[in-house]
Amino acid sequence: MALHPTRTAEIVASHRTHESDTGSTEVQVALMTERINTLTEHFRTHKKDHHGRRGLLSLVGSRRRLLKYLKREDAARHSALIKKLGLRS
Repeated sequence: MALHPTRTAEIVASHRTHESDTGSTEVQVALMTERINTLTEHFRTHKKDHHGRRGLLSLVGSRRRLLKYLKREDAARHSALIKKLGLRS
């Protein structure tokens, strides 16, 4: 379940670090968070979609690894991103 291109562009625009940024850690984590939230809503209605749930768990693991990398490289950017996305509330 891919994101709509306009929604993707909005997320990239709000999380980029410079004008031509499309792949920084912040942008990747924000896009993954949006997909995770979408899939979570999907699983509330489709409880037996176990194949999709496996993809969700893979996505959560990838996001966790990126956040761990960001925390190791720049803790200030990590905490700002966590606060901006509303994670770990």
